[in-house]
Amino acid sequence: MPGQFEPLPGGGAAVALDDVEISIIRSLAVQLLELIGPGPAEDASDDPLAELFAEGPSEPPSDPVLRRLFPDAYGDPEGAPQAQEAEEQRAHSAEFRRYTENDLRAGKRENALAVVRTLDALSSASAGEEGAVLKLSPQESQQWLRALNDLRLAIGSRLEIADEDDTDLLYRLPDEDPRKPMVMAYLWLGGLQESLVATLMP
Repeated sequence: MPGQFEPLPGGGAAVALDDVEISIIRSLAVQLLELIGPGPAEDASDDPLAELFAEGPSEPPSDPVLRRLFPDAYGDPEGAPQAQEAEEQRAHSAEFRRYTENDLRAGKRENALAVVRTLDALSSASAGEEGAVLKLSPQESQQWLRALNDLRLAIGSRLEIADEDDTDLLYRLPDEDPRKPMVMAYLWLGGLQESLVATLMP
């Protein structure tokens, strides 16, 4: 089982992780949480209806990683052939973002938190041992799958990976390249993600 997920009886998935792997995934998930930021309810309000009716931002995030995690719903306005069409795309994307981004952020936040919580529980249960077997329920497995995807999108954005050709180039980076550790994390998370997808397929 080392390095890849395997199915559990009754659903869910399990994977053997050593202490270093646990530390890397947890650290990346925490960084993702910091990037996504707190939810509207955490910001200020005691009103239970405030979050329900809170409007999100209408402009795309300035951070390229957040733009990758929360892309415009109607494509890239800069790629539109005409100015009027580009303006319409911006308006539609702004409207869509205003009413959906808060929920999208909340979902991504919950997925990353699920990763942190399951790893913390695993570390507590296996204190004094080197590594452990992480066992996820079907719901936790889905949260992990989405969180792994978000982590790869975030790292891929930092590495400026746009397509498969860019990924191929990563394998040929020299060891002294400062991007190498991030590349190794990106490729490793990809392998974990693929094995989890295969495990959860009916």
